[in-house]
Amino acid sequence: MQRLLEMRHHDPFSILGRHWIGDNHWCVRALLPDANKAAIEGPSLPMQRIGNTDLFEWIGTEVIPHHYLIRWEDDQGICHYTCDPYSFSAQLSDMDIHLFAEGSHQHIYQKLGAHLHRVDHVNGVLFAVWAPNAERVSVVGDYNHWNGRVNSMRCRGNSGVWELFVPGLGIGARYKYEIRYAEGGVIALKADPYAQRSELRPKTASIVDGESTFDWSDQLWMEHRRHWDWQHAPLSVYELHAGSWKRADDGSFMSWKTLAHSLIPYVKELGFSHIELMPIAEHPLDESWGYQCTGYYAPSSRFGCPDDLRYFIDCAHRYNIGIIIDWVAGHFPKDDHGLAQFDGTALYEHSDARLAEHPDWGTLTFNFGRNEVKNFLFANALYWFREFHIDGLRVDAVASMIYLDYSRKEGEWLPNQYGGNENLEAIAFLRELNEVVHQQFPGALMIAEESTAWPQVSRPTWVGGLGFSMKWNLGWMHDSLIYMNKDPIYRVYHHDLLTFSALYANHENFVLPLSHDEVVHGKGSLLEKMSGDDWQKFANLRLLYLFLYTWPGKKLLFMGNEFAQRQEWRSQHSLDWQLLSSERHRGISHLVTDLNYLYRRHQALHYYDFESRGFQWIECHDSQQSVLSYQRKSDHQLIVVLLNFTPEPRYHYRIGVPEEGFYRELINSDSEFYAGSNIGNAGLVHSEAIPWMDQPHSLALVLPPLAGIILTREGS
Repeated sequence: MQRLLEMRHHDPFSILGRHWIGDNHWCVRALLPDANKAAIEGPSLPMQRIGNTDLFEWIGTEVIPHHYLIRWEDDQGICHYTCDPYSFSAQLSDMDIHLFAEGSHQHIYQKLGAHLHRVDHVNGVLFAVWAPNAERVSVVGDYNHWNGRVNSMRCRGNSGVWELFVPGLGIGARYKYEIRYAEGGVIALKADPYAQRSELRPKTASIVDGESTFDWSDQLWMEHRRHWDWQHAPLSVYELHAGSWKRADDGSFMSWKTLAHSLIPYVKELGFSHIELMPIAEHPLDESWGYQCTGYYAPSSRFGCPDDLRYFIDCAHRYNIGIIIDWVAGHFPKDDHGLAQFDGTALYEHSDARLAEHPDWGTLTFNFGRNEVKNFLFANALYWFREFHIDGLRVDAVASMIYLDYSRKEGEWLPNQYGGNENLEAIAFLRELNEVVHQQFPGALMIAEESTAWPQVSRPTWVGGLGFSMKWNLGWMHDSLIYMNKDPIYRVYHHDLLTFSALYANHENFVLPLSHDEVVHGKGSLLEKMSGDDWQKFANLRLLYLFLYTWPGKKLLFMGNEFAQRQEWRSQHSLDWQLLSSERHRGISHLVTDLNYLYRRHQALHYYDFESRGFQWIECHDSQQSVLSYQRKSDHQLIVVLLNFTPEPRYHYRIGVPEEGFYRELINSDSEFYAGSNIGNAGLVHSEAIPWMDQPHSLALVLPPLAGIILTREGS
């Protein structure tokens, strides 16, 4: 009793509740910190205060119901009624706890956390949390005045799982866990790691949510996805930050429902196949863009309730647009209410600073060697697929997960058991996760942001790969932007920046990203990265986009890039939509729309994105004129691409082609429709019987300045 009164008892059920004490006597004890007097309701059996404590006790021979009401009166004489939570047996099954301890419970989010529950016709909420090194855990909330003495939880053996069924609670109840650390008796208030709804920042409490009753209408989409041949399909991704794509008139966030009715038709009109949402799980700091997450199972309250997000995704699917979300499994912040030192020990993170601290972001890294931590993340990934019908995860910062020495100097990291720098536990986790996602959700995408030359990131696990569907090609992105930033007079010396990625283009299933990372933190917008005066900047940007859409790999553009946002991205403000009143900015938007349409319509531009037979150089060595030419091919179609990276038009530029015929100019990025100078080939060119470049026929073309052209043979 002394340990209970000091709030350091791991099993309050051994003292509180109804107990048989022999000799035909029952004992009922309750800890009622705010009570002046108390009684068992029904037969109205008065309870006696034990000494000068807040413990009340009744002993007698009367038959007490298994679940009984306690009526207690506070100092103001107000009566309260409580169905005693300590009259209920343990609710979590031994199998659930076993699977969690083994790290294999794929539905653990349905067990841990706070869930509406019914026991013997009594409704309430079942709370469960993992805190193996805590001395005591209590549920606190508005309903008990945030008093940790009222509802202390029971510990389920040596599993580290604490649970408590609280009768009478329902949807909308705010709560946290009050955890007493074993070392020093420190008391901490922690949000629920498995909470599926949270308060809007700066508040940090978790909120009880009910099982969703959302009526999905995307059955056709989901069935199509099951049989989708994504490797040979066009994939064009519009990446966005939901908080700054567009703000409401008063500067507040737009809800998912409002975004659904404005964003999705806009993306559809532009011709993108997918939307990639930067992290949407709950996070306390807007400036982290969601990459420092504290509520892994809770869609951010900034944009509405979880069903609002379901509405958004359902609407996207009805427009035949897929949804990919950014997922951060490598690290988490140190906020007091979050996962850090959750039970007073390094629980989700490593205890050794050489493994725990992430030097780049001031965060903590997950301990993938601990089954329960692995299960937390593993089930979280499946949760987004199951509960929200997402179509893919883009896994952030994979390199920081798989390398123990990532951003660490010598002596600041701990080698693995073999002396290497590979994080063997993280690698095993990623492989298992990718296998299960692909098995359970056919057609779903797992995309790695992996910034090194780690081999076989997007190859199956059974051949030694990590098992991802695709990998961001950051090498192509960096080389291309460095090249486009150079004055054309110097490009002759850097031609290899454009051609180098062709050497490894088929080593992985690549996505070509022009992402948010390139337009923030003083890097400037894509438009401002381009060299030259304003006209040349726009021409260079149009040329870059034509290069993007014709180079092997799937496509990704960050929001604002589609109309040449001038300022770099500001996460606290809307995009500069007024720019679309300018002809040049509208020209960029028209070009992106047409490139998306062309990319989807012409199989040669996407079918063999990941295979060498889909690409062939025409001329890769013309560095003196800074011109690239190549073919994109499918089994029945040939596309010819020429890119002129100088402001000088090239007249009578001859290239070899394999077949005779008329070659139609599908797109010219210098067209007046895109606010260009309208130099080109009048739409159609006939081949000549002049052998060239080991080809039997050739074309004499006009190459517009700082522009690209795309041609196809008529009838192909």
